Parts: sequence; structure tokens; C-alpha cells
Amino acid sequence: MSADEDRVIGAITRVILDYLTMHPDAADSAEGIQRWWVLPQLGEEPLALVEVALRRLARAGKARRVVLEDGRVVYGAVRGRE
Repeated sequence: MSADEDRVIGAITRVILDYLTMHPDAADSAEGIQRWWVLPQLGEEPLALVEVALRRLARAGKARRVVLEDGRVVYGAVRGRE
């Protein structure tokens, strides 16, 4: 991955974390996050880079990844112990 791609992924990651902080009940697919969360802040960024950012956030425990019954994947805020 290039240094420019790493920079963009870092920016996408910050936008996603900020969005989840402001909207803790939000959850969406990678495509929805690209369109509704990232686009207004950064402009159009490649879906592949949004997906990398989401995978990194999920692996780090900073976002949750949920596979729905129909196979779609959505990402949202990590919930506290309920």
C-alpha cells in the first residue's frame, strides 16, 4: 500500500470514528458509510479504502462488524457491556 493510500485510510478512519462518536446508534454497510459518512467530509474516496479502514477498526475493537441474516455486513459503534 502506498503512503498516499495510508494517508487516505487514516483520514477515512478518523471520519468514521468521529461519526460513530456523534451517532453511536448508527450502523451501515461499507457502501453506505462511503456515501453518507465519508463523502460529505472527504469527497469521494474509493470503496476499497473505506473497506480497509473498516476492517482495521473492527480488528482494533473500535467498530463492530455484524453479518446480517441475509449475508450483508454492517459496521457500527462498539457497544459497552450491556
